[in-house]
Amino acid sequence: MILFPNAKINLGLDILRKRPDGYHDIETVMVPVPWCDVLEIVPAKGSETTLTVSGRKVECPMEKNLVMKAYRALEAEVSLPPVDIYLRKIIPDGAGLGGGSSDASFTLLALNELFSLGYNREELARIASTLGSDCPFFIYNTPMLCTGTGTDMEPVELDLKGHSILIVKPQVSVPTAAAYSHTTPAIPSTPIRDIIASPISSWEGRLKNDFEPSVLPAYPAIADVKRSIKEMNPIYTAMSGSGASVFGIFGNDILSPVIRERFQGCDTLVATL
Repeated sequence: MILFPNAKINLGLDILRKRPDGYHDIETVMVPVPWCDVLEIVPAKGSETTLTVSGRKVECPMEKNLVMKAYRALEAEVSLPPVDIYLRKIIPDGAGLGGGSSDASFTLLALNELFSLGYNREELARIASTLGSDCPFFIYNTPMLCTGTGTDMEPVELDLKGHSILIVKPQVSVPTAAAYSHTTPAIPSTPIRDIIASPISSWEGRLKNDFEPSVLPAYPAIADVKRSIKEMNPIYTAMSGSGASVFGIFGNDILSPVIRERFQGCDTLVATL
């Protein structure tokens, strides 16, 4: 079985409060975007489950990879035969795009289908939530308002069809824990759910990412990317998650050759939503 785990972007990200458990309550809208890894799962040739990773280099032992953690989490609930898993990494890591989380959730989806386990989406999302706060989103993989630590979700009506998206990830990474440590939680005057309900042309200046005030000054490369995207006159632009990727949403097609020239040395995606 072959699947294509996709990335996500965050439309707005409000950090509301720090919780007693050390995590943070947030509000954000997550939206799937067509930047994809490649995941193949087949019956094992041997007696043990294996994971082979190609493409982008991943500095992670096999058992600590979220794909293997997903297999082990499901194996703890139901007897699973061994499988050989092949993962080709294309989505940049350290980008705020949820690539590893997507790989994990798609692994759960694939195993559920491959072995006819009968889990519904809610049950898979429950298992996914034990792997990471972004993971449950990818079980549903549709625009969602995410609250709590990001694992409480409700669908949102959002139609970006006909728009183009540019995502640029400079060659830097932002540690998520460090990014949170430099933020100041606060309740916004206008909730994200209300801003998202208004036309996209009204988002700029209203729909914010609470990581940007501390991340952009600390990482000039990210600030430079955002500045360059804004010079292209997008309808809306922002950093995704805690960075390091920045995206712009446009109402017209974007020419890829121009993008490659402008953002040399960066990972880029140009796609139609």
